[in-house]
Amino acid sequence: MERLHLDDDTRLLVLTGAGVSAESGIPTFRGADGLWMNHPIEEVATPEGFEENPARVWHFYSRLRAAAVAHHPNPGHLAIAEWERRLGDRFLLATQNIDGLHQVAGSERVVELHGNLFSTRCHRCARAPFEDRTAYPEGRILECEQCQGLLRPDIVWFGEMLAPDHLARVDAFLARTDTRLVFLAVGTSGAVWPAAGFVEEAREVGGRTWLVNADPADNTRQFHHFVQGRSGEVLPALVTFD
Repeated sequence: MERLHLDDDTRLLVLTGAGVSAESGIPTFRGADGLWMNHPIEEVATPEGFEENPARVWHFYSRLRAAAVAHHPNPGHLAIAEWERRLGDRFLLATQNIDGLHQVAGSERVVELHGNLFSTRCHRCARAPFEDRTAYPEGRILECEQCQGLLRPDIVWFGEMLAPDHLARVDAFLARTDTRLVFLAVGTSGAVWPAAGFVEEAREVGGRTWLVNADPADNTRQFHHFVQGRSGEVLPALVTFD
């Protein structure tokens, strides 16, 4: 297997997608049939679906919370956390996953592009999101104590923009000039933007680009290196440190 060599003059940006969590038993929620866990996306993963029936949305995400706590990081998560321990501030992880398994594995420098399943925020006001691991009973609707609007899962739904500060953090890491850049995408489809464009941004600043996927992604040809295989099997042996 081709190996990725890192040294003291290298910084590493990692992007992870659903394929990494799937190896821990977390379902890939978005299906080709337009369903999330047998629910139409419009009902449970859009602002309009929440406004139409917030109780249905909360029941859906409460079930996900209850299921997610039974899953654990796999060797891919653990390998990524170990790279961060070795690289320190020369490491950044941007994840499209919402399950929090990277943090359970020990990752700290994490940008959660699509939010976190175990976080709640107000749908109306600018109240800061807060940790919330409760799986609420069916029919429950949560009200904001500050504005009396509705609370919602802190997830970026379809049709919503990613948090500007999250993208700014990735952009700042890409733009650094103190070290040479390596970009590694793992378990991603290469079809969800803006994350699918990170590979081109990395190439524009002279970075070397790697993809690890069980199957070719939509943007595989944009990477310098492609290692085909399951992330939990490939990542523990992929990186060497000089």
